[in-house]
Amino acid sequence: MSSALSDQTVTEHGTLFIGGQWREPNGREKITVVSPNSGEEIGSVPLANRADIDSAVSAARKAFDDPSVWSGLEPAERAAHLRRFADELEARGEQIASLVSSQNGMPVTIAGQMEAVYPATLLRYYADLIEKQTPDLREGMMGGVVEVQRQPIGVVGAIVPWNYPQSLAAFKYAPALAAGCTMVIKPSPETVLDSVVLAEAAEAAGLPAGVVNIVPGGRDEGAYLVEHPEIDKVAFTGSTAAGKKIAEVCGRLLRPVTLELGGKSASIVLDDAELDLETIGNDLFVSTLVNNGQTCFLGTRVLAPKSRYGEVVDALTAFAGSMAVGDSLDPATQIGPMATQTHLGRVEGYIEKGRAEGGRITTGGGRPEGRDGGWFVSPTVFADVNNSDTIAREEIFGPVLSVIQYDDDADAVRIANESEYGLGGTVWSSDPERARNVASRVNTGTIGINRYIPDPVAPFGGVKHSGMGRELGPEGLAAYQNLKSIYR
Repeated sequence: MSSALSDQTVTEHGTLFIGGQWREPNGREKITVVSPNSGEEIGSVPLANRADIDSAVSAARKAFDDPSVWSGLEPAERAAHLRRFADELEARGEQIASLVSSQNGMPVTIAGQMEAVYPATLLRYYADLIEKQTPDLREGMMGGVVEVQRQPIGVVGAIVPWNYPQSLAAFKYAPALAAGCTMVIKPSPETVLDSVVLAEAAEAAGLPAGVVNIVPGGRDEGAYLVEHPEIDKVAFTGSTAAGKKIAEVCGRLLRPVTLELGGKSASIVLDDAELDLETIGNDLFVSTLVNNGQTCFLGTRVLAPKSRYGEVVDALTAFAGSMAVGDSLDPATQIGPMATQTHLGRVEGYIEKGRAEGGRITTGGGRPEGRDGGWFVSPTVFADVNNSDTIAREEIFGPVLSVIQYDDDADAVRIANESEYGLGGTVWSSDPERARNVASRVNTGTIGINRYIPDPVAPFGGVKHSGMGRELGPEGLAAYQNLKSIYR
């Protein structure tokens, strides 16, 4: 199938959404977006420079400091705004899915299920949550009553990655707006066209001026936003290397920060696991290969029992080899291209490293036939991998699975925990209690049993080099609130 983008007109946007208005940028530079399906230019937006970021932060500060605008509204008033925002995003769902898919290679069916739906779901969840919060009055041990207030933390600088640009932005703005904070959102330069639609939805929803501001930029602009003196909290999703730098800055500034970083999660297949792909195929896909492997929580280290190692390798080989690789805008596609040409080179480099270190490729290992025009790589399975090998320790962020052998349950847990990361994971078993016991011993922030999908009601985040703090759930709301105790 030829690229669906080849017949599209290049879309150029010339203004920035700051202070509730579409403003001319202070500079002339722009961010050009290239299709991963074809390598062709598909659009551009202005690059926000430091003066633009200053304007955005100033607008957010003004909106926050005036309690009549946002921070001081009654929860029911903010909730009504959030529900209108959700409605406007939902009405643009098809457009959002298409734009995200065209920019980062996410299969459009996945974009339609995630990017077009999850943000509105989160806005409505947090709208409901703030309406249900009740005054916290405690009988004091020292006499009197203690009132514990939950107040918005202030102006939030949110830095969003390219792999799930809409969903991961909503992980931040939905609870932050519900808490009464105002936002300056910096989307990734790889996925900026969909951020225009996000701004249009905020405007159509009637959010007060300055409550949401969007400043497209790269690393330099992100660093400037993190250090800006008028920012009260930073929320970041991205690489561990970048997260460490942000943590250093926020530590020096004593600035609260939430970091959701990399992962190298383990999928532990117990010796009683069901391996019928007709039964577990969709759950296995979501847990290991969804979004072309460009997902931080995926269980790309598959731990297989010695007694069934060959069976597990054969099942994964058949599974990965059956994936339909193609144009991300084709509804039949299961695995689309890598987001950028640079990232394709990174993934291919890891495949070569795995081969050089003795890994045995059972399927994939190169570019799919007939897909030379874009940034495609075939889903790849490595057998005979040791947990000390590079492909088992470093985050590849592509459709590459490593199958590692273990002796017993204790050995599987040991191998799973021998990692710098701790974000996701799964346990596959026919015995729910046994699986739960194993899952509870894995040192990770989240883990699934026979499936994996982050749920809005539960905290999401990692341990070790996978980050600090939590998003989603009531804990995600609390991350944007300061606690004040009033002794009465």
